[in-house]
Amino acid sequence: MLYHYYMKINFKLLLAAFLTAGFIPGALAQVTVVKQDGKKIYLDTSTLNRNVSVGETFKIITGQEKLTNPKTGKELGLVYQYSQEGKIIEVQPLYAVGELPQATSYEIGSEAVIAPGSQEATAAAPAQQPAQADGQAAATPPAPALVANRKIKNYPVLEREIISAVKADLNALPGEEIAALDAKGHLLVYTQNDDTLQQIADYKIPANKTPVTLSALDIMHSGYAQLFAVVYDTQQKSITTLVLDGSDKDLKKIDTVPYFVKELGCGADKKLYAQKPFISGAKAGDVRLLQYAKGKFSLADTAFASRGNWLTGLAYYPIQSADKPNPVFTFSNGELRLRLYNGKYAESPSLFAAAPNRVKYKQDIISFYPSLQVYGPAGKAVLAAVENTAKFGILSESFGSYKSSKLHFLTYENGVLDVRETIDLNGFLYDTNCTSTGILAPQVVSGGQTVLTEIYR
Repeated sequence: MLYHYYMKINFKLLLAAFLTAGFIPGALAQVTVVKQDGKKIYLDTSTLNRNVSVGETFKIITGQEKLTNPKTGKELGLVYQYSQEGKIIEVQPLYAVGELPQATSYEIGSEAVIAPGSQEATAAAPAQQPAQADGQAAATPPAPALVANRKIKNYPVLEREIISAVKADLNALPGEEIAALDAKGHLLVYTQNDDTLQQIADYKIPANKTPVTLSALDIMHSGYAQLFAVVYDTQQKSITTLVLDGSDKDLKKIDTVPYFVKELGCGADKKLYAQKPFISGAKAGDVRLLQYAKGKFSLADTAFASRGNWLTGLAYYPIQSADKPNPVFTFSNGELRLRLYNGKYAESPSLFAAAPNRVKYKQDIISFYPSLQVYGPAGKAVLAAVENTAKFGILSESFGSYKSSKLHFLTYENGVLDVRETIDLNGFLYDTNCTSTGILAPQVVSGGQTVLTEIYR
């Protein structure tokens, strides 16, 4: 109820603001300023779920302030300040170029909103159709998504904004524990007692390191799972993974590895993979298994190409058949792309690009998509992928604000990735992880609270 009340207030305020400013409140798109050249503004459109057209109008967010009732003290929402209105003059696959009336300087990373322009607007080029394997007929459109009927367990609400959570046997206490990484850099461990969660450990990540994602696996063969927290060092401009042990009910950092580390797979199939840290303008490195031997971590010799995506938006599983694994990843326009054995691709509907987890790297904005989960028999696998829905016109300093999400279950059939089931969730998701029985999804709801939800497979 608090969430719906908050949204109702802000919707009214923003609706009035945009009507006054000349914007049409039907197709507002939230984007980020990534470059400026005089009057020209370059806008990242890769996270949008619609095409941008030449002739649409845009404004840059220049400030915001809280609106409060002076008599009651009640906070009524945020009021935004904007730049002068500009027009989109060029559209590319992953970005758009807008032009402002004057060459006023704006900070790289600022938020902007795009609204439909006049009837002279020219539509952008249509998205490419899914690629087909050699000898296959053209794919038919995917069947309508089916509403899922799966068992769902909601854990108690956590008064934190959780970006990633795992479920594993972390210490000598009976059963599995839940470890959660929050947006402020706290790594917490909870025990489960009926319908309650009891906190037993809290490790604070250094302030100069932005948390990205969390994994858990007993790679050291100690009898208990180790935790792997990926962080972005804002001073060194690099990504590393902190390795922590909690076997004595107290989290201790035992190592730091110079890779982006993420668990892929579910249950007994789960493995830890690693990529070399990104370099601005370069593609991500090959993906390799992380291994532990003779007291140190290293990368296995075998590798596969990730096609430029980080492990939060990547899976590796025998999806096409039982013969060998297929890489599947979230492309920058939001599609899931499955690389087939013949080198071609099968693609999904464009549903999955919107994600709140991003960091600034020099002049670039680096996006990390929610994890893809894959499970089931080889050759008949099921993919679980996140779609986040942006709040209408409500923006934040953290490159985006979201109101809800969906978890889509897809299968590979007849040359396409087909959405077969969909679950609507109340909050948005930074990331997901796979347990032995389901998908663990930390839903961030109003006020920065999180509902840990396990959706059984």
